Amino acid sequence: VVWLFLMTGIGSQRNFKLFLIPNRQHKEPPLDKGLLPWLGHALEFGKDALKFLTRMKEKHGDIFTVRVAGQYVTILLDPNSFDSVLHDTVSLDFRRIRGQVVQKIFGLQVPSNMQTSERKWMEVHFKGVNLIELNSSMNIHLRNLVLNAGKTCGEWQQEGLFSLCYSLLFRAGYLTLFEGSDNAAAVYQEFRNFDDLLTKLARGSLKRDEKKSVDTSQEKLLRFLSSQRGMEPWKRSYQNFLNKEGVAEEMQAKALLLQLWTTQCNAGPAAFWFLGFLLTHPEAMEAVRSEVRGLSLKHPSSTPVFDSALSETLRLTAAVMIRREVVQDKTLVMANGQEYRLRRGDRVCLFPLLGPQMDPQIHPEPQSFKYDRFLNEDRTVKNTFHKNGEQVRYHTLPWGAGRSSCVGKEFAVNAIKQFVFLLLTHLDLELCDPEANLPPVNPSRYGYGMLQPEGDLQVRFRLKRILPEM
Repeated sequence: VVWLFLMTGIGSQRNFKLFLIPNRQHKEPPLDKGLLPWLGHALEFGKDALKFLTRMKEKHGDIFTVRVAGQYVTILLDPNSFDSVLHDTVSLDFRRIRGQVVQKIFGLQVPSNMQTSERKWMEVHFKGVNLIELNSSMNIHLRNLVLNAGKTCGEWQQEGLFSLCYSLLFRAGYLTLFEGSDNAAAVYQEFRNFDDLLTKLARGSLKRDEKKSVDTSQEKLLRFLSSQRGMEPWKRSYQNFLNKEGVAEEMQAKALLLQLWTTQCNAGPAAFWFLGFLLTHPEAMEAVRSEVRGLSLKHPSSTPVFDSALSETLRLTAAVMIRREVVQDKTLVMANGQEYRLRRGDRVCLFPLLGPQMDPQIHPEPQSFKYDRFLNEDRTVKNTFHKNGEQVRYHTLPWGAGRSSCVGKEFAVNAIKQFVFLLLTHLDLELCDPEANLPPVNPSRYGYGMLQPEGDLQVRFRLKRILPEM
């Protein structure tokens, strides 16, 4: 009915049996069935997950179970209890859920045991020397694209900030990982059309014209990705990996589309929110500009203010959902010693945006952007937070955790930092309307990584008259 339930296997014959069980058992989390038979809270959950789960947390606390389209989903929001879910590889599993997700959205079917070997491949190619080479290539492409965007020195240009950030970071990422060709702009246009309709595709709510549009974009993207022209080493190595795994040629293109989305869907939106918060908070912008003034990408220095502002951005706008299927009955032990029974066939979901990232006991005034939230009084990085006098194990989880963590997060973070640094040092950038506010969040993007805005923030920019040495 909505994306979460399609992505977690709800509606299967086995899960339908759960509808016949009217009551939960002893030591199970508080159950909120909702008023609608079978559907339960499906509509409200799908419409705005953050708003719905916030209401449930206020009612039930840090752990509760909701009925959603015949499926029981236990939500855990206590960060000090996350390890009991993240580290359990016996009673909990994510492989079937992930397989359903990629098949639903990308039409991808690969051997079930490939997830482990694929992750190992990713860890090799996003770490160490390989990461250094990717970062260097990304910096070259970003610098070229940013300078080209500025074009004529002294002339102001106007554009939506989200469009600007997403376009430049996507194209640089595509040139770095996939193909060093001249079609990156065309690929980006098809990617944006696909990405804009992805949530509707996931929940099966595309209108006829939207389905035709997304199918066309997918077909074009698959053709782009099937090209052997100008392949970058990362793509060539990944195709070799797929060949060794025995993945069919048709599925290889779909696997590449999945990688295109997972590697490029977060950096652009994150950079938009980062710059958007800075532009709408002059004190934060001045603090960051003051720190980066005089710095060089060739000679990076410690930037705790810059890093704190980025961490604060991710705290407010990273909205991953970490999902597990209960494959055998499990006793979940909370950090306070309380025990809860989880049934085989249910789902468990962690939603770090709500807990811990928006928990007022961990982050006071959690709705507010505070660029120095992750700084100590001596301006060093703050990485220790407390709740009820006890240190919190996880105070933010913008890139997931455990077996679901983003392997390429270091590459993504470095790309965001490089991009924002380049814009601040090479472009004069300002709001078209000094009184403008950030656009609201698109609630359909909860659970898909970085949030995206409904609308855009108009900015104007020009190349600086005197550029810093690089």
